[in-house]
Amino acid sequence: MQAFGRLLDVLDQLREKCPWDRKQTNESLRPNTIEETYELCDALARGDQHDTMKELGDVMMHLCFYAKIGSEQGAFDIYDVLRNQADKLIFRHPHIYHPSQVGADNPLPLPYGETTEEREFSQAKTSEEVLQNWEQIKLKEKDGNKTVLSGVPAALPSVIKAYRIQDKARNVGFDWQRREDVWDKVREEMDELQVELEKDDKEKATSELGDFLFAVINAARLYKLNPDNALERTNAKFIRRFNYIEQHSIRAGRPLTEMTLDEMEALWEEAKRSEE
Repeated sequence: MQAFGRLLDVLDQLREKCPWDRKQTNESLRPNTIEETYELCDALARGDQHDTMKELGDVMMHLCFYAKIGSEQGAFDIYDVLRNQADKLIFRHPHIYHPSQVGADNPLPLPYGETTEEREFSQAKTSEEVLQNWEQIKLKEKDGNKTVLSGVPAALPSVIKAYRIQDKARNVGFDWQRREDVWDKVREEMDELQVELEKDDKEKATSELGDFLFAVINAARLYKLNPDNALERTNAKFIRRFNYIEQHSIRAGRPLTEMTLDEMEALWEEAKRSEE
């Protein structure tokens, strides 16, 4: 708490005395926030604990900055942000807290609720049941989501958005009964894509490509694989192996454009063997 208070004090001083900090707005900070968030995600993907700690600090600073701006505008402050988040977590975890604890500054776990609905939500024992409750409870919040899919941010990257859409639909029972059945859908979408590609109809092919990717992401979800993490691993792998080819071309004094495809593929295989 002392360290958090110190961060808020430093931010107050910078907002008052630093020309750059003083002129920042929600709009000007937003691109930097996106960048910092991706840098945190990169550190997490690399498993670099030191960089994760540093990037968490950068993201934390941005969160506090937005709260500072909110306070200056008389809309909310950091206390409101933290209190609201604690209340939301309590309300969405009736298997741990009694709903009456919402609004308490120092909430303590209490027995389960008294109404039939509260007792139903409070019986969650598994992670799967907790997630199902989470989506149902969100729809009951006063300022929460009005529909199941309205909670999916429009600005999410496409792969993550597709996964979240499917996951939210699953939480209300809209899902494959057997995960093995999804492969028929994947093959169906791939066949439809190939048909449109052969027709050279770019518009329809683009639509079918989207359907095919959506089906593949659905398959990944059903098998409890994260498609975004998987694709990022493949991106990193491709970069690593392509860099191997490029470094070889530099040492040989030959630009990549002068190498044959067979030569590059041979080096690609070398790179693969070096990783084994």
